[in-house]
Amino acid sequence: MEFSPLTAVSPVDGRYRKAAEPLSPYFSEYALIRYRVRVEVAYLIALSNAKLNGFQAFLPRQCELLESIFLHFGIADANRIKELESITNHDVKAVEYFLREKLDQLGLSDWIPWIHFALTSQDINNTALPLSLRDAFLEQYLPKLQELIQELKQMAIDWQTLPMLARTHGQPASPTTLGKELYVFVERLQGQLALLQQVPFSAKFGGATGNFNAHAVAFPNVDWPAFADRFIRTLGLVRTRITTQIEPYDNLAAFCDGIKRINTIFIDLVRDLWTYISLNYFHQKIREKEVGSSTMPHKVNPIDFENAEGNFGIANAILEHLAAKLPISRLQRDLTDSTVTRNIGVPLAHTLIGFASLNKGLGKLIVNRSAIEADLQKHWVVIAEGIQTVLRREGIADAYEKLKELTRTNDTITPEIVGSFVGTLDVPEKVKMELLAITPFTYTGIVEF
Repeated sequence: MEFSPLTAVSPVDGRYRKAAEPLSPYFSEYALIRYRVRVEVAYLIALSNAKLNGFQAFLPRQCELLESIFLHFGIADANRIKELESITNHDVKAVEYFLREKLDQLGLSDWIPWIHFALTSQDINNTALPLSLRDAFLEQYLPKLQELIQELKQMAIDWQTLPMLARTHGQPASPTTLGKELYVFVERLQGQLALLQQVPFSAKFGGATGNFNAHAVAFPNVDWPAFADRFIRTLGLVRTRITTQIEPYDNLAAFCDGIKRINTIFIDLVRDLWTYISLNYFHQKIREKEVGSSTMPHKVNPIDFENAEGNFGIANAILEHLAAKLPISRLQRDLTDSTVTRNIGVPLAHTLIGFASLNKGLGKLIVNRSAIEADLQKHWVVIAEGIQTVLRREGIADAYEKLKELTRTNDTITPEIVGSFVGTLDVPEKVKMELLAITPFTYTGIVEF
């Protein structure tokens, strides 16, 4: 069967291809191969600069030729490496043989023995992966996340002073404002993003079991750990200095946990927005020919928020496995990390799909002020807290009990009932006026952000 978005097994490459496609240059099989080539070429140039005996340093023009291998790396190059892999049955060795062919073509055959010099496959893989992850984070994930945070922040500012009934345990509670409730999520997201940005993108570079055995036996007078530190820094990564054959993935696990926490905050947000829509606090913009239900013509379903919730949930399930599994490896290395890390792009793809759905949903929201105001008007009972607190200030010992009796012996609290109650209180007239000024529309506390 011909491959297309309609025949793809995963919705990431099928139904949601448009939202996930920006990650293809970072996490596809082609991308992994290209990043491996990039690391191998960068290492070869770094060796040239190390002034090793027998290694004639590259001239600037030769360095440009080498860098062109990955700068102009295309699908045909990746296919050639896959052909070589079908022979070697080893993906990284196939990259090495590909580079041998390229150096021959570029007239750099004398340097072929230095390709992949003294390295193990994981020196390449555990550098290529964090490099691709860092690039995807900075170029795709971060801008989209910041755009969403900014959009939420603007909505919060626009509705900062709009009074709204709060609900704790699903029950009417002291009023808040719509803007403040949205800003809760802005602050949470900003805080978790700040933590996420502190997690280093860590690489491993130390030979077969992390001890530079082959490097040291070939050139015992070279400070190879210092060389590796410098090399990894040139790629914008941080080297984990004491390792087995593989990077321990602790920082990658922390990265997954950070993304997961941000997704969890978004799940909390979309569930609240879904509920506000069900309360009629929001209308949704509709398109003339759009259908909400196949059988109920009146319906406009909050599908964007539901799609976002579902994709954030799938992303978190995979992120949970990555964070729990990757830091565990038998002895100096087993191969389970190899197949698992190939899936690192999948949860990020579902996350971006969630971002796109959430962004679409936010763009449809129209605040329904009349419904919000009507809900406040129906629930004058929520000012009981404020009244009893002022009475406590005035020294009324049983203030709480008075308000408890008032609110539980009346099915509905109205402005008139409140007025009658205040009239019976043995407090100065000034205090009575203060109490009568408390309404569900004014009792919103301090709303600053």
